Amino acid sequence: MESRSLVTQPTPPGLKLPIAQIRSVFRPHDVERKLAKLPARDHEALRATYERMLERGPDRFQVQPSGIPDMGDLYAELPNFLDALDDVKRHLALSHDSGDGLEVTPMLLLGPPGIGKTHFARRLADLLGTGMNLVPMSSMTAGWLLSGASSQWKGSRPGKVFEALVDGQYANPVIVVDEIDKAAAEAQYDPLGALYGLLEHDTAGVFVDEFAEVAIDASQVVWIMTANDERAIPEPILNRMNVFEIEAPTREQARLIARNLYVGLRSDHGWGARFEPEPSDELLELLSELAPREMRRALMTGFGNARLANRDRIAAEDLPRAGSAKGKIGFLQ
Repeated sequence: MESRSLVTQPTPPGLKLPIAQIRSVFRPHDVERKLAKLPARDHEALRATYERMLERGPDRFQVQPSGIPDMGDLYAELPNFLDALDDVKRHLALSHDSGDGLEVTPMLLLGPPGIGKTHFARRLADLLGTGMNLVPMSSMTAGWLLSGASSQWKGSRPGKVFEALVDGQYANPVIVVDEIDKAAAEAQYDPLGALYGLLEHDTAGVFVDEFAEVAIDASQVVWIMTANDERAIPEPILNRMNVFEIEAPTREQARLIARNLYVGLRSDHGWGARFEPEPSDELLELLSELAPREMRRALMTGFGNARLANRDRIAAEDLPRAGSAKGKIGFLQ
């Protein structure tokens, strides 16, 4: 598939990665040929898919940095993801001032539950400005969610990769395969089978969704996998990714994460003006005992209880009580 330069407009305030190129993600001629061969009857869903592709056209925006963005806020917000952030920054530097679009080697974030792996992916998508498509493997019952199912099957439809590229606006969206180690392989269909080709740059450029049966350029997709246990991931897939072992944050890192969450929640809501600009040391110490996943919920409960008590500062008694059966990251409301 081809890409061509797009004359960029002055970068609006706050936009760190301007859209700089247009890239074609499929060939309209291939779609027209498939549409012409469809029988006059039946295949309504497939016909509608081809017509939607032609109506939308093949061109998508491809993010390319005009400069290396300031990632200081991300480093402060995600202090236990420094190696992964450094890797992203290296890829941004390679793409800077070149004719190439942004290309990021697929990454696997490996670590225990609740430490912010999915949040990291969401913040990276925010940085790139291409949005995030989440594929939760723990609830995935069929491998075709990634690669589509044959139109011969009743109720079949395109897969998540096709939808992200054809229905989305970008040639390089962020696709997060969450809890890849939870995928249940079946004898008839390997849920991870599509990834063998999608994680290889050359084969991803001619990815064929099993529903549409038209080559799609998925070579620019930014892939982020999350997992708790690498032993459940096939070695050939591991070899296609940069693997980052994410540790639980240290006490000081946890305090920093809690502080940033407090400030962010306060600034994002109108009611935040009723509260002190900075959290107390006591509050940060209590929150540092929690997994990052639980901090936001604890803070929202704390803000609400403090407001009911007509106070401008969250006190220890405003936080949810820790559930003894769930350990330090569980709550009883």
